[in-house]
Amino acid sequence: MSTSHSAAPSPLISKQEYYSSLPWFRRCLAMLNWRPVVDYELREIEFDQREIEFKRREIEFEKRKIAHEQRMKQLQIEEQRRKIAHEQRMKQLESEIAQLDELNSKIEAMVASPKE
Repeated sequence: MSTSHSAAPSPLISKQEYYSSLPWFRRCLAMLNWRPVVDYELREIEFDQREIEFKRREIEFEKRKIAHEQRMKQLQIEEQRRKIAHEQRMKQLESEIAQLDELNSKIEAMVASPKE
């Protein structure tokens, strides 16, 4: 049994609001205490709303997951750049140390040599 609604019902619809949205003949049946149909339809509406909410949350989760994955990739790229910059700086420092060692050995040789 499918029902057509002109507007989406609010998440907290009461039975009175539901009854007022029904056509007159359905309202009469409801007044005759034919509640199983009304209760079934209310449960169906609640189920549909829960399903919509579940899908909305699932979409939000997927968006957050994608954003997290992108952020992790960005962090990995930044970390690789920092590592490369660090390695380049270390090579530069090593070459400067080698040059300073060479200059120190020349100075020591000059100091150790007899003066004329």
